Amino acid sequence: MRTPPRFLPALHRLLALGCLLFSIATHASAPDSGELRLHDQAGRMQSLASLDTDVEYHVSGLVAEVQVRQQFRNTGKHWLEGDYLLPLPAGAAVHSMALDIGERRIVADIKARDAARKVFEQARAGGRKAALIEADSGNLFRTAVTNVAPGEAVTIVLHYWQRVDYRSGEFSLRFPLTFTPRYHMQTGARPDDTGIATPRLFADDGAAAPLRTHIAVWLDAGVPLADVGSPSHAIVSERQGDSWSIHLRDDSVLPDRDFVLRWSPQPQTQPNVASFSQDIDGAHYAMLMLLPPQQQTQRLPRELILVIDTSGSMGGESIRQARAALDLALSRLQPGDRFNVVEFNSILDPWRAQAVAATPEAVQQARAWVSQLQAEGGTEMEPALRFALSGHAPSGYVRQVLFATDGAVDNPNGLMQLIDQRLGDSRLFPVGIGSAPNAQFLQAAARHGRGSETLITDTGTLTASMLQLLAKLDHPALHDLHVDWPAGSEAYPRELPDLYLGEPLLVTAKLPQRVAKVQVHGKLTDREWTAPMDLSTPAAAAGLDRLWAQSRIADLEDQLARGGDAKELAAEITRTALAAHLVSRYTSLVAADTTPARSAAAALKHAQVPNVMPSGTHFAGILAAGDARFAQTATPAELELWLALLALLLAALAWRMQRAAR
Repeated sequence: MRTPPRFLPALHRLLALGCLLFSIATHASAPDSGELRLHDQAGRMQSLASLDTDVEYHVSGLVAEVQVRQQFRNTGKHWLEGDYLLPLPAGAAVHSMALDIGERRIVADIKARDAARKVFEQARAGGRKAALIEADSGNLFRTAVTNVAPGEAVTIVLHYWQRVDYRSGEFSLRFPLTFTPRYHMQTGARPDDTGIATPRLFADDGAAAPLRTHIAVWLDAGVPLADVGSPSHAIVSERQGDSWSIHLRDDSVLPDRDFVLRWSPQPQTQPNVASFSQDIDGAHYAMLMLLPPQQQTQRLPRELILVIDTSGSMGGESIRQARAALDLALSRLQPGDRFNVVEFNSILDPWRAQAVAATPEAVQQARAWVSQLQAEGGTEMEPALRFALSGHAPSGYVRQVLFATDGAVDNPNGLMQLIDQRLGDSRLFPVGIGSAPNAQFLQAAARHGRGSETLITDTGTLTASMLQLLAKLDHPALHDLHVDWPAGSEAYPRELPDLYLGEPLLVTAKLPQRVAKVQVHGKLTDREWTAPMDLSTPAAAAGLDRLWAQSRIADLEDQLARGGDAKELAAEITRTALAAHLVSRYTSLVAADTTPARSAAAALKHAQVPNVMPSGTHFAGILAAGDARFAQTATPAELELWLALLALLLAALAWRMQRAAR
């Protein structure tokens, strides 16, 4: 029998009280950033391991080479092994790793994942120092190190290449310092055995930052710059000739949000065409950037479907940003448009059963409905995507789906299949919300949805970012794009996306021979469109071979998500990754010392260094939603007992109230 409505507020207050007390208790004893604490038998907390991170960027045009140094320090009394989940930018091509022990450096080999794990396990059992880097899920990588002596520090140094983003006249790069906890979807996800079984630990966002997280950027944009800045962190920038030196203002920052750097060229040097090349081992690689025509065509009426994620991971500042973004989108609807709004968490809750005309009354009602939405529950995206993509716009309308979310899902293959199957004439535009959104998922959803992603990590940029997105959607896309590469070329992405105002076409290709020119073809609303690309004097750029290989791996994984032959595609991903020396879901980097350091008699303890909860995320809200596993060892033993007793008391009170209501 259901509890009568008059008792629901009391039950809600009891549950809220339990969550609040748990949150306060856990917050009071949460580990500091980059520090793992375990309990001894008396319940006292002991710090066992800590981590410093240094990130160094070298940016040349549209390509960046990045070095990440992670120093693990064993501050305990026992031999230790530790691991840490490292988020990297979407599309990062991780190609080298070394283990530094004092003055010695051990360079890692690339191996199939199982073979790399076997090398690591053998080194662990033999008392030898070793380090392992393997893909976890999406843009998460697991770094592990073993046999670190008491008082000793070892350093893992990894390198990767990434592509610089350019859109609407601005360059940018992003380095994630933490990640939003992933929700284990009940629907819409295909099982995947490539993730790491280790629970993911989080410190809350109130933790202090005693450790140094340092980021430095050496920037050679290739054009004179009008502005360099960061919306996420305080920076110090200094011009040095044609280049710039940039670093964080503070030596110690809490790693609770993505680091974002942006730079704008002077107006007279805004690029509309750029090409880069690399010749290596007899192969020819090229990368093209081309902006579509900057035309102001007549605005077409639209059917706009606004989807908002109200799961627990969207609590705090994220849900406020999402509500504001949707309110702005609603306010810009014009007479003749159609729209609907959809909320989802553990359940689907559309505002209307189908899209309605954008009358002033309907828009006002929808804005009021959005303003009262709160974050709670899980992140069940499959029903929301299915509903949003199920409609069809009337003739003459463009159908656009804006999907505001932090992307906190752990296994999106089923969602990509759903987008492929049901996209039809819709276009999907994910809007990433929060201080550390899942950019890998958002980019994949935009690629499958033939739209583009927008990441909003700072409240100060929300209005500008949304206005830029909405203005872009006012203009018809350049669609049916293709490049007439020479026969035998392999270019990615294989299926070129639709482009909107201010968005460039970016393609990476492996060519059988050098060519002087290629043609790019597409369709505007009212006519065919063609543009020549001159490749006779492209700028030289290192790393294109690995960026191309990473793009090929992404294409193969898209085929996996679409239900392709798993065995055949896994073998091809493995071959591509091994040839390019890249970490993938099937390949890992492993470095192992040859000399034993720990005797067989000495015990080895395991420690996982927690990531910091993203800024603005509600600690208790995510815990209640089941979006993450937190460091259960962060709560003293006596307090855990009291919390357990409180939970039993609350359950008993709820049972008594239900009995009384019958």
